[in-house]
Amino acid sequence: MSVAPILTEHAFDVITHSPAQTIRVGERLGRLLGPGDVVCLQGDLGSGKTNLTQGIGAGLGVVGTITSPTFVFINEHESADSGPYLYHVDLYRVQDAAEAAGLGLEDYMYGDGVTVIEWAERASELVPQDHLWITLSYLDYNKRSILFEASGDHYVDILNNLRAELYPRK
Repeated sequence: MSVAPILTEHAFDVITHSPAQTIRVGERLGRLLGPGDVVCLQGDLGSGKTNLTQGIGAGLGVVGTITSPTFVFINEHESADSGPYLYHVDLYRVQDAAEAAGLGLEDYMYGDGVTVIEWAERASELVPQDHLWITLSYLDYNKRSILFEASGDHYVDILNNLRAELYPRK
């Protein structure tokens, strides 16, 4: 049995077959993001959240290695070409939105960089109304499902551009 992909104006999904492919999808997304954008990542351990973030960082031209900031909660990554900072947030060790607010999460989300939040469901009440929500699912050792959902016209435009890059018309 095959599952039909989700393709609407506000959502679509892709299946990647390697960590490198997940990173490449993230890189394409990163090239479409700009200052003030908020990307929320949801998925179990090992679902590819950090790989996708590494790709987003590459698309933004981030300098240095992107690793999960689990023990420091937030890493700030500078762009090599004066592009926006990448604020990489990991809420794995956060219990609720109040604790996330105490980290200054809202300052990052309403700042001048691109904020990518792993385990975003733990602070969903703090997320701006307009955002991009990405759910990653483990399918097998290398295979991941990535569901993109846009809230707000700006993010619908980003998804339409990403979809055009990932699924070019022949």
